[in-house]
Amino acid sequence: MDRIEWHDLPTATRAAVEHHTGPVEEAATAPHGVMSRLACTIDTRAGRMFVKGTRRDDPQAWVYRHEAQVTRNAPRAPHVLWDVDAGGWLLYGYEYVEGRYPDLTPESDDLAPLVQTLTVVSEVPWPEALRKKPLHTRWTDFLPEDVPAGLQGRGLAHTDMSPHNMLVTPIGKLLLLDWALACPAPAWADTALTIPRLISAGHTAEQAEAIARQVPAYSAAAPAIVTTFARTVFYAWEDWERTRPMPHRAALTAAAREWAAHRESVPFP
Repeated sequence: MDRIEWHDLPTATRAAVEHHTGPVEEAATAPHGVMSRLACTIDTRAGRMFVKGTRRDDPQAWVYRHEAQVTRNAPRAPHVLWDVDAGGWLLYGYEYVEGRYPDLTPESDDLAPLVQTLTVVSEVPWPEALRKKPLHTRWTDFLPEDVPAGLQGRGLAHTDMSPHNMLVTPIGKLLLLDWALACPAPAWADTALTIPRLISAGHTAEQAEAIARQVPAYSAAAPAIVTTFARTVFYAWEDWERTRPMPHRAALTAAAREWAAHRESVPFP
């Protein structure tokens, strides 16, 4: 995606931001991994903030609005500080979080904060004032025609559980960033979607499941429904690896395959 630098924004846009922040003393564009037309850190008299956004006429502008609305309702997420619609641009200011990406390898100290965050998020219902296609509809091509009721939950789910969407703060709290793909889903969906990430980080499927079962919502989920979910994740990721190849997809597909195979082999009570 073509990036724009802070100082290349229209004067009216920058002035509208500075109405909230005071003069911007320094701005640094974020790494290329952030998929936004503008994504930068600004230093102001009010402190450091993260700013992201796009042109108002961008067909994807609604994604930024949606992300900000969801983030305002999400636990363990950076605070939305302000939003601006000026000079043809929509910008959103977020709390700047000092932290690091978590280590998800076996025996890492970051696994406990991960479980805590997954537990907190699993307890939050979807804000029904926000209209968004639920996860089972997003995956309709990979699910049985008669979607089980257990996959039609209305919890608030992040759905993109990459460790690059997580930060561990200096006090050991794990926050989730980039809520653009959030949607209604079963309360345990984010925990389930973390399992292939744990496998990819070196856990066996059994070890990853043991971590996931520390989240009450996942532990209480019907085993057959979770197995259907695991199979669906594998089908979807395998399809995306083939039709939308990216460097990281092969490893994730392999992890999803391992999880689904494990689920199929586990006898249910």
